[in-house]
Amino acid sequence: KTGTSLKTTRAGIQQDFTRSPFVPAGQSIDHMSVADGFEVKLVASEPLVTTPVALTFDDRGRIWVIEMNSYMPDTLATGENTPNSRIVILEDKNGDGQADHRTVFLDSLVLPRALCLVENGILVAEPDSLWFYEIAADKPVRKTLVDPEYVVGGNVEHQPNGLYRALDNWIYSAKSTKRYRKKGDKWLINETLLRGQWGLSQDDHGRLYANNHSQNLFADYFPPGLGAGNINQGTVAGFSVTPVNNNRVFPARPNSGVNRGYLPGVLDDSLRLVNFTSACAPLVYRGGLFGEEYNFNVFVAEPSANLIKRNILTENGYITTGRQAYADKEFLTSTDERFRPVNLYDGPDGALYVVDMYRGILEHISFLTPYLKSEIKKRQLTLPLNAGRIYKIIPGGTSPQPPNLTGNAAGLVAMLGSSNGWLRDFAQKTIIDKKFRQTIPALQKSLWEPASTIKRVHALWTLEGLDALAPDDVLRLLQPGVPPMLRVQAFAAIPSVITASNYSRFLKEFERVIREKDAFSAPYAGFLSGSVAAYDPAAAQALMLDLADAFAGDVYVADAIISNLQDKEAGFQKEMLKKNADTSLVFHRQLAATIKNAPAVHTRRKTVETAMRYPRGANMYSTICQTCHGTDGNGIKSLAPPVNNSEWVTGDKEKLIAIVLYGMTGPVMVNNHLYKVPEISGEMPGLAHDTKISAEALAQLLSYIRQSWQNNAGPVYPDEIDRVRAKFKNRQASFTAEELNRM
Repeated sequence: KTGTSLKTTRAGIQQDFTRSPFVPAGQSIDHMSVADGFEVKLVASEPLVTTPVALTFDDRGRIWVIEMNSYMPDTLATGENTPNSRIVILEDKNGDGQADHRTVFLDSLVLPRALCLVENGILVAEPDSLWFYEIAADKPVRKTLVDPEYVVGGNVEHQPNGLYRALDNWIYSAKSTKRYRKKGDKWLINETLLRGQWGLSQDDHGRLYANNHSQNLFADYFPPGLGAGNINQGTVAGFSVTPVNNNRVFPARPNSGVNRGYLPGVLDDSLRLVNFTSACAPLVYRGGLFGEEYNFNVFVAEPSANLIKRNILTENGYITTGRQAYADKEFLTSTDERFRPVNLYDGPDGALYVVDMYRGILEHISFLTPYLKSEIKKRQLTLPLNAGRIYKIIPGGTSPQPPNLTGNAAGLVAMLGSSNGWLRDFAQKTIIDKKFRQTIPALQKSLWEPASTIKRVHALWTLEGLDALAPDDVLRLLQPGVPPMLRVQAFAAIPSVITASNYSRFLKEFERVIREKDAFSAPYAGFLSGSVAAYDPAAAQALMLDLADAFAGDVYVADAIISNLQDKEAGFQKEMLKKNADTSLVFHRQLAATIKNAPAVHTRRKTVETAMRYPRGANMYSTICQTCHGTDGNGIKSLAPPVNNSEWVTGDKEKLIAIVLYGMTGPVMVNNHLYKVPEISGEMPGLAHDTKISAEALAQLLSYIRQSWQNNAGPVYPDEIDRVRAKFKNRQASFTAEELNRM
């Protein structure tokens, strides 16, 4: 439809949806449509729970919930830092399937965002810190600071979250390069690769899955403990890959209340969202309740469009590809605009649990446009603020019951072979947390039971968590003929068992990979060559050179090797050129790119000095910009292009000011490279509509960016900000590169 008819149609649609009334919890499911064969059950609702954003289950099947009560109380974020958020424990005491009892575990929190039960306590992320609270009788009795810098910069939408305890016994976060693990009374903090924006989950291989607001899904091809050794590398092939490139969504109602709803192409002719704008909470379903066709499916929440998407994945070796499950519909949709699914979880009973924040305002003030403010006012979406729901999705006509989770040690070992991934993870975690070393003989026996590969995988990592995994067992599992899924886990466990006295035995296994031209195992040998380097640098160097030569056309092997070469890239390049001088090979191209990307010491020093000149600008960059453009200004894969060495930053100041004020959308050429979706998210929001940000602050921000890293451009002044703001005072839409180039 075009012209007048389209305007008339849209006006009619808008007239039909002028209000978005508050729907009581008892009626909310009536507004939902779920895939055939499934039904939705209410688990908890207000007043028992308010503004839930994350949850976890304990060993009694109770639900621990984060209530982020102060998030965006209105379009001005008035009182957002009020300490009125909580962690509560919900319990179903009468056994009817709905929570009926609430215990406040922790209150007076400011915007808490993640939790994870560990041993006798719980990790809680309350920006900027990560805390561990010991628990006694459902009360916090001792508080330990685990990491004072769990959050460094970023606004509420772009701060670390998730605290996902993975198969390898480490705890990972979305939007973070850190992982955590409790060893005795100490907390270990290691580096890992940056993943996603909100929410994490894992598949049966322990590989992590994430996404960002505009992209359906990211997948890792390799275990999460690998690949994070070289900060010069930028990206590592096989991590944060997009197995499902299709970002189309199919809402059940108009979605004019999205932040960029005024832009062409954001909404279709029926005012429904076209592509993801708030994708979050990717869940690899492992509950075992839905049927075989739901194995290796990933569900993704889209709270802006009030829906949950289903994706179907397949794998070929370590490569994962996928597609949307339906051509023109979703797994679950709702016609209630306040239905905000912000997190998804497997549960003890195999059901899929949905955390519904149930609020009108979803967008944070940092990016809230006047258009969306108008939509919020029009449909009176600000109040109420005291609602929230938790649902579960189950096969229709069933009443799945959670098993007894308080069984003995032998029962927990048996549970490692359950068809329910949540139960397997729970059994592994509980054996480790309770230090049930009496299970070691049974675990060692399970390691060699051929009937269940998945049980063998969990037995391996449970032994690792008990510090009882034997190097001989790992070496035996590396042999040809071992199921690939299990062999991969043996590779991933090598850093836990390799020592000065046994490294040569592992080296021989890596050399066999080369000798037998084992392309499947080659990336693992590349990643783990660094484990040999700790004991024999010369042997590790020879191994990496031979690997690079044998698999010179394999990008995954190349990046795996390079992940061990931080600040040694140039020397390795010289040696590799002696071995194979063909600079067109993938390995040479990947290594050259890393050398080019390596930050120089003087550049880092220069940026520190710039931050001293423009402290407000440096703070704004860390708070707003670096989550997408990176601490080094070189951009982050799938999010944003570089601002370091960018002609958009160091060139025409009016264009740069216009971008930062009003945003930029679509493909953009930076330093002779065209950045477009999925390499970047496709749109950068502007800051013009945040009235709390002054011209002076913006001038400092742009001056900081123009003079940091390898940039050497002149400062920006407040009056220049004011002139551009006045010139485009009525503008709402983001600029395109084409528009800016015409300026």
